[in-house]
Amino acid sequence: MKKFFIVLFVFATGIIRAQTEPITTANDGKSWTLETKSSIYQIGSSDQGVVGMYYFGNKSQDPTKLRYPLGEEVTVRGGYSATTPMLEIVFKDRVRDVELTYVGSEIQTVDGYKTLVIHQKDKFYPLSVTEYIRVLPEYDLLEKWMEVKNTGKKDMIEIENAQSGTFFLPQNAYELTHLAGIWGYEYQPNVTKLTQGVKTFQVKDFRSFGSSFFAVRPEGEQMETCGEVWFGSLQYSGNWRMDLEKYPRGELQVTGGINFWDQSLMLKPGKSFTTPKMIIGYTCRGMEGVSQNLASYTREKILYPSHRSKVRPVLYNSWYATTFDVNEEHQLALAKIAKELGVEIFVIDDGWFKGRINDKGGLGDWTVDKNKFPNGLQPMIDKINAMGLDFGIWIEPEMVNPNSDLYRTHPDWVFHYPNRTRHEGRNQLMLNLAREDVYQYLYDSFSKLLRENNIKFIKWDMNKSLTDPGFPSAPSDEQRAVRIKYVENLYRLLETLRAEFPDVWFENCASGGGRVDLGMMARTDFSWASDNTDPVERTFIQYAFLNAFPSNSMISWVTHEDWHKQNHPLEFKFDVSMCGVLGVGYDITKWTDKEKAVAREKIARYKEIRETVHNGDLYRLVSPYENNRSVLQFVNKAKTEAVVFVYNLAEYPDNAILQTKRSKLIKLRGLQPEVSYKVEGIDGTYKGAQLMDIGIQFPVRGAFKSGIFKIVKQ
Repeated sequence: MKKFFIVLFVFATGIIRAQTEPITTANDGKSWTLETKSSIYQIGSSDQGVVGMYYFGNKSQDPTKLRYPLGEEVTVRGGYSATTPMLEIVFKDRVRDVELTYVGSEIQTVDGYKTLVIHQKDKFYPLSVTEYIRVLPEYDLLEKWMEVKNTGKKDMIEIENAQSGTFFLPQNAYELTHLAGIWGYEYQPNVTKLTQGVKTFQVKDFRSFGSSFFAVRPEGEQMETCGEVWFGSLQYSGNWRMDLEKYPRGELQVTGGINFWDQSLMLKPGKSFTTPKMIIGYTCRGMEGVSQNLASYTREKILYPSHRSKVRPVLYNSWYATTFDVNEEHQLALAKIAKELGVEIFVIDDGWFKGRINDKGGLGDWTVDKNKFPNGLQPMIDKINAMGLDFGIWIEPEMVNPNSDLYRTHPDWVFHYPNRTRHEGRNQLMLNLAREDVYQYLYDSFSKLLRENNIKFIKWDMNKSLTDPGFPSAPSDEQRAVRIKYVENLYRLLETLRAEFPDVWFENCASGGGRVDLGMMARTDFSWASDNTDPVERTFIQYAFLNAFPSNSMISWVTHEDWHKQNHPLEFKFDVSMCGVLGVGYDITKWTDKEKAVAREKIARYKEIRETVHNGDLYRLVSPYENNRSVLQFVNKAKTEAVVFVYNLAEYPDNAILQTKRSKLIKLRGLQPEVSYKVEGIDGTYKGAQLMDIGIQFPVRGAFKSGIFKIVKQ
């Protein structure tokens, strides 16, 4: 691990610390303390101009005791090259070594939060590096990003790697929790010891079915409610990577950003490149502190501003009822019943556009199929609106079928290499959104669709992984930057449409949860967590999803799916879906009166509790990964109301196994100890202290049985 030759004493020179200031500067003017609710982050520059990172952790640390940096604040390829580099550069004369020196700093205000800006430059070449660290004290979070600029006048600089941020932890035994998966089994929690070497999890094809979320803990400390955790994520939707390098003496370095595998950027004179943001945090409240901080941050600072605080609507989507065989008569029949059940937005899925009779054709031709809707969509939308429903529609902008007018006219608009196979997935290819003409075509198509029709909801899908990322017509110095340009234009397209149509909800989908990240969440309102809607499977997927994201960002449908032939009750399916954004995907024209009555009751119930569920703090009381049931509790900010979801996944004879020998009492959390609460469905009132310290037994028995219990302050 790279060490400094100069012993630094910057924090002994006197830091002016104040609880009200998230960033304080030492008397020497080049050492800083960044402070959140629970943590401090220490940085200082030596007399030789080397900017070092000293500490990140519990704020009880005395900064005057810090003597040695753990590593450089911006690690580079150069010198000893023993750390994971954030920055790798090739200059015109093929020198690949970077030597940065401190230039200056300032404290700015970025969107209401104090931000430390540190300027460095190469000692010889025309390269400047500016690091930004934005402090969000109430969320125990820092946002890190970096700007790299070519300050020369004639030669290009090649960026082979530019990560968003890094930090170091001192010698200890550490373990990592991260979320990974495949289609249908997204966000599976993986726990691994971090031994000497590098642990990398990454995306190379634009889809992960997991997350860049990470949580690092001292080895063996897996308590939900207590213990130190360093955690974070990336605000990026393309190829990303997280690297955790454990050094021989036990120190740990965590680095994250764009995955520059098979990528490089040629930086022209006077031009700059800014990385996406990396979010890092520290808590001593275990995974409960992690999930609550990330959920609050995402709800209040990340989700698209215009809809951030709006009540999430109840959705109906017609896909399972009709698949591609859509027509006005059938859609109106579905909409009529949906309204009677209490649905608020009716969404028509795939199959509405020209040539779309199956998944083998039509994708890319974004005009209404006149064979299915001879009068267009708006007459049908008018009838749906007259029922009291808003209308939504499915689109997949980034893809094209070879069997489409678009592809026949513009075969060069897809990613491809000359003399190489064009690899299809689901009978489709990926449009090269790095091209300006492709961007303009997509903008024109969907702005026209939204202008001509009263559409209030867009389901934005992406059903193919990236292959063949060639852009033969681009200048040679831009061809290996195609993935980065693609994501820039994807964001640009979403942002432009949202600005032009501010009342429209946007759902993010990618064959299920293939692209759920803070980058997409910043431009959409919620995400489709998985194509797997089996309620037992969803119990696990959703429990893990809620590690990293809030419940109001997670769409969950009630459907017919039963992956293990367990014949789940409809009530159980609704209860599982109600801890997120509720949707219905059945063919409801085939429901019995009894099934409709269940749906009406559950949807009405959901509307009573969704404010607390979507905006309250989550307490994960019982994990399905460790028990034969799952229990989730949401508590509103005022602590006057809580909602508890109880899901039984199996039932065993009493005293037959360890789980059935344990107490049936569930200890709640997050209530006011001296306040009396009424537990719905259970006689009497209970002090908050009793509910939290002693617990309560919820009356739910039997496999695939469930209950939702509202707890209200008296």
